[in-house]
Amino acid sequence: MNRDLPEMPPVMILCGGRGTRLREVTELLPKPMVPVGGLPIVWHIMKSYAAFGCRRFILCLGYKREEFVDFFLNYRARTADITLTLGNQPQMTFHGSDDESDWQVTLAGTGEDTKTGGRVLKAARYLAPEDKEFFLTYGDGVANINIAELYRMHLQSNKLLTISAVHPEGRFGELALEGNAVQSFSEKPLRRSGYINGGFMVVDRRVVGGYLENQPDRFFEAEPMAKIAADGEMQAYCHEGFWQCMDNPREYTLLNELWNSGNAPWTEFWE
Repeated sequence: MNRDLPEMPPVMILCGGRGTRLREVTELLPKPMVPVGGLPIVWHIMKSYAAFGCRRFILCLGYKREEFVDFFLNYRARTADITLTLGNQPQMTFHGSDDESDWQVTLAGTGEDTKTGGRVLKAARYLAPEDKEFFLTYGDGVANINIAELYRMHLQSNKLLTISAVHPEGRFGELALEGNAVQSFSEKPLRRSGYINGGFMVVDRRVVGGYLENQPDRFFEAEPMAKIAADGEMQAYCHEGFWQCMDNPREYTLLNELWNSGNAPWTEFWE
């Protein structure tokens, strides 16, 4: 589904955080490994990129790194039916097709407490020499973003960074103000009118050397992104469709309910 684009670049996913606001679940699992419909949310994110021809993934690991290693080392055994022949010469037969058989997953240890900019800097060593750009996103948010359109916009712009601007869910009543006068009030609207950075970014490789190498202990979202924007090298891909992070137990429940309903919006482009 890459629609005449060149070979898709690798996808770097930030998976190292602790997810403290989802503590009752993340005491046992890192947040990207928390299941939605029985499979980790990071798997759902990878499937959404794979729908557009992305096959290389670099996971920036930190907290509970071993959970990722265990899952992906045993991925086929976890997701397929198996026939076992026991005895002195045991055999194992997997049944069914494996849609992810051509995925290349690099499990990059980037440190327990490393900030996001440092994680990107450390994981960049796994980019191939020919990779001029890479996708970058967070391991806790899903969306029905058209990755092909996002990437095409980035290539046409010649900017160093393209972010996806999304509408956050309206958790609180939204006010429309003119001065101090309230023009309108909407009690917990489904989507707020403003935009936030929803992840799903495209990063020119030059960002690593130009904005991260001298600031290894920085959040990517702080000084590096602010400097890129100040230099006129950042643009936004405005996504008006579905986007949802999993930042607390309520959002965890919501995503599982959507999946169990058989109408999970983030699967729109899956085959």
